[in-house]
Amino acid sequence: MFDKIKELMQLKAKMEEIKKQLDGETVEASSGDGLVYVKMTGSQRIAEIKLSSCSPDKAPAIEKALKETINRAIELSMQLAAKKMGDATGFKLPSP
Repeated sequence: MFDKIKELMQLKAKMEEIKKQLDGETVEASSGDGLVYVKMTGSQRIAEIKLSSCSPDKAPAIEKALKETINRAIELSMQLAAKKMGDATGFKLPSP
């Protein structure tokens, strides 16, 4: 019993370390036509969005709103996944 608890604690620590590593890495993607550019951390947080065919005075507000909305949606989906995994396994997983 105590061995299982120790294993779970080690697994949790390893998962936290991996999350920290992912927070420090980024991936980038753009649409084939170059209209949209997105930079995301390895832990699925939007770091940057750029729109190239938007009026220059409105682009920053739209880019900010998109970034915040997508990040919120990702956070909610991760919370849902953690809840479902916790329900299925009987373990309460930490919220992202």
